[in-house]
Amino acid sequence: MTTPEDRLRRLGITLPEVSAPAANYANFALAGGLLFISGKGPAGHPRGKLGAELTTEEGYRFARAAGIEALAAAKAAIGRLDRVKRVVKVQGFVNAAPDFEEPHLVLNGCSDLMIDAFGPNGAHARSVLGAASLRGQLPVIVDCIFEVENEEREGSEDENGGYYV
Repeated sequence: MTTPEDRLRRLGITLPEVSAPAANYANFALAGGLLFISGKGPAGHPRGKLGAELTTEEGYRFARAAGIEALAAAKAAIGRLDRVKRVVKVQGFVNAAPDFEEPHLVLNGCSDLMIDAFGPNGAHARSVLGAASLRGQLPVIVDCIFEVENEEREGSEDENGGYYV
């Protein structure tokens, strides 16, 4: 059986170590069979506003990179991505000029990555919002909800910056 990690490897994607939370929150919370991943930006902390300094195509690549960071957090939380049953929801925040009309096309970078990794189980519900500003002037931040095979770890903290509720 082909695993999500196999699919990512075929695309030339290696998941990084999970990044530390940027403030006072957990990287993830696992509640029952749902894994909530906190907002992740693209690696390298790029800066810029879509529709001003950055194009939609650049935003797409940044959203894909933010999705890779979210997958790294998911793997840190549950050990293996083949424990993901399905991607439930992706939410994106796009640092956008007031007249930028393509946040939905930017977030396709993350959505396409989820389908690349999980096949049909990567199809998901989605929300995207244009924002006047994001932390560190990141161009995009994504958060995700995954349905996962449940593992009993209730009430414990994790060394990867997560919490099991």
